[in-house]
Amino acid sequence: MRYARFRPAVLSVTLAAAAPALAAASPSAGGHATVLARIQAFFSAMSRYDQAGMRAQVLPAGMATLMRDGKPDQLSLGDFIGHVKPGKAQIEERIHDPLVQVDDNIAVVWAPYVFLLDGKPHHCGTDVFNLARVDGRWLITGVADNSRSCAAK
Repeated sequence: MRYARFRPAVLSVTLAAAAPALAAASPSAGGHATVLARIQAFFSAMSRYDQAGMRAQVLPAGMATLMRDGKPDQLSLGDFIGHVKPGKAQIEERIHDPLVQVDDNIAVVWAPYVFLLDGKPHHCGTDVFNLARVDGRWLITGVADNSRSCAAK
């Protein structure tokens, strides 16, 4: 795979800046902010290559679907996390304009992103997260993303 070493990083996200703006605009901001906080915790752990921190945010049997060159690469979230191994590169993904939908105990987040490798744009795309509230806690149940050159629209 072309991005085999950095594939898990495709989903690392910095959501802290987006959460306050979303909270101000939404009548159900508490649920939205909580959902975004779960995703932020996952990607903060990923940026530190902290597998235990990532596992604490997901249902391990959930699925990751990574669209690459028009073809899906699917693996369980547990296996996805297993690919996140300490590296020399600094990884970060920044989202903008997240769309968050919450209904009772399920939520979906759709967000365009730019992925940074050592502080420089590497690729762009869209992340989609599915979450479920389990025993009062939001957990990521599924992730899908796509990837392209930042210059391509």
